[in-house]
Parts: sequence; C-alpha cells; structure tokens
Amino acid sequence: MRHWISVLEWTPAEMADLIASARRIKAGKAPEAARLRDRILTLVFFNPSLRTRTSFEAAMLRHGGHSICLDVGGNTWRLEHRDGVVMNGDCAEHIREAAPVLSRYGDALAVRTFAGLRDADEDAADRVIRAFARFATVPVINMESASEHPCQGLGDWLTVEEKLGAARGRRFTVTWAPQVKGLPMAVPHSAVLAAAAAGMHVTVAHPPGYDLNERILAQARAWCAAAGTGLTVTHDQAAACAGADVVYVKSWGSAALYGRPEAQAESFQKHADWLVRRRHLGSHALLMHCLPVRRNVVIADDALEDPRCIVVDQAENRMWAQAAILARLLPERAV
Repeated sequence: MRHWISVLEWTPAEMADLIASARRIKAGKAPEAARLRDRILTLVFFNPSLRTRTSFEAAMLRHGGHSICLDVGGNTWRLEHRDGVVMNGDCAEHIREAAPVLSRYGDALAVRTFAGLRDADEDAADRVIRAFARFATVPVINMESASEHPCQGLGDWLTVEEKLGAARGRRFTVTWAPQVKGLPMAVPHSAVLAAAAAGMHVTVAHPPGYDLNERILAQARAWCAAAGTGLTVTHDQAAACAGADVVYVKSWGSAALYGRPEAQAESFQKHADWLVRRRHLGSHALLMHCLPVRRNVVIADDALEDPRCIVVDQAENRMWAQAAILARLLPERAV
C-alpha cells in the first residue's frame, strides 16, 4: 500500500505517469478512472478549504464515488497526534484510534493540516499527516500539510504541460510576494519539486531571510541535474522573472520570524515592492498562483486580469490530477 504524502517518496517517472493518467481522465479516455466507482473517500480538514475540498468531492462524484467531509474542531472533535501525551486538554480522541476507524468506513483517507509557524523543524517533520499514515489501513493522501502540497504541485505540472506542451526545458520561476500574515512553505516547496521533477529550469526568488527548506531544495537540485537543467536561488525578482516561461507567485513566512507576527507583518511591509505586476510577465510568461490570492497585495489587478493568467485552469486541474492519484492508490477490486 502506498500513500501520497510527499513527492520525495515518488520518482519523477512515476509522477510523469500520473500526469499522463490525469490527461487521459480529463479527456474521458482513462479506464483506470473506474477504480473510483463505488469507492468512499474520507476528507479530514484541520483548516479551511475551498478548492481542495470541492475538487476532491467533484473527482469522486464525477467517477461514481462518494466522499465524507470532516472538519476537525467543527463537525468533529479535536484530534491528538502526539505519542505518550496525557489527553486532559481539548483533544477528545487520538489519531491512533481515529485513523483505523475511518479506514474501516472508506477506501482512502485525505488529510489537510497546517503549519504551526512556530518551529521550522517541527513543521518539516509533518507529524500530523505522518501519524495518519502510520495508523491508517488505507491509502492516505496529503491535501496540504505543514511542509508540502503535492496535489497542488501535480496539478501545476499538468497545467504547464497543457499550456506549453512538454514541460521539460521550460523556465519556471517561483517568486515570493508579500502578504498580511505568515503562511507556510508547503506550496512553494511543492511547486519547486514538481517543476524540477518535470525537468524544468527552476529559479526561486525571495528577499533575504525567506529561504525555503534546504532538504527540499537539495532534492529539487538533484532532479534538475538528472534532467540536464538547474535550480537557482536569487534575491533579484526582476532578473528571476526575465525570460521566464512561467511566473509562479506565492507568499510564505520567514522561518526566522516564526512566532513573531508583528515582526513578520513589518517585514511584509518592508518588501511590499515584491508585489507582482504585469511587467513581471515580460513578453510571454504565464502567470500561476494556487489561490486564494489577495489582490493588490500579492498580485496586482493588471497581472491577474492579463490573458496569460491561468490561475483558474490550475484550480480545475487539481480535480483531474487528484482523480489520477486516487486511481493510482486505490487497489483494483478482486474479480
């Protein structure tokens, strides 16, 4: 049994196969999509969602399956993930019991957690989703965790392939942008990893102090090297965007400012000129963002309303990419 928790546990070739499957499913020419029929997917959310919940439910319904959605702390009680803890606080159940019980009710578990933004090493460990994978008896899918958003990354890869043909050899720039509050590094991590696995030239631009996780960057460099491309990190946003085929915009917090919201807000204001505008797209670059996006804080109206902005296409492709992931993870039924 395999899980879809981190793309670090999958090879570029395996991910390319998922992209091919997603394209077949989208075209209505994928026999593997029948694996979703009459299956139940349980969605467990520790934080809010719009696209993630809807795209997973739509993927199941479109292919004859069903989903059950649980909001931790909302329509179900809070869950504990730590080992050996005395549960005399606000968590009424441990994942040790919750994960195997939910496994009995459905065929796969999809979990969305969120970074604590207090300790970068703790976030990188992804303990909540790892606890689900440890105790579940069905495949577990990462709908965004503290460290990665692999469904988003796969959907982004699919979108680039659709818009530009083969992704290999294209120039993919991930640029930081300001925000109003600290956000995790999961999306930029997955964007970088997916682009590297696809064989693109990857550039990451951010102000000093906003470094991504070095383990993630090391794997991305290795995948780029294997494809004959490379990964560059720069503090020069204009240079990073010049000549790019794709400009991928995302905000994230500084690990050095975790737990210091006032200092983080001040830093965002200091770097407000990293707001992405139409001019950053140059002559031909496509504009990508995972959504939701704060207009005129992260990306200016003139860029979002440019015909090269493909954020809605990205959002749709989450559904097809996730259908491919489900088709890959769900075992074939015995005849």
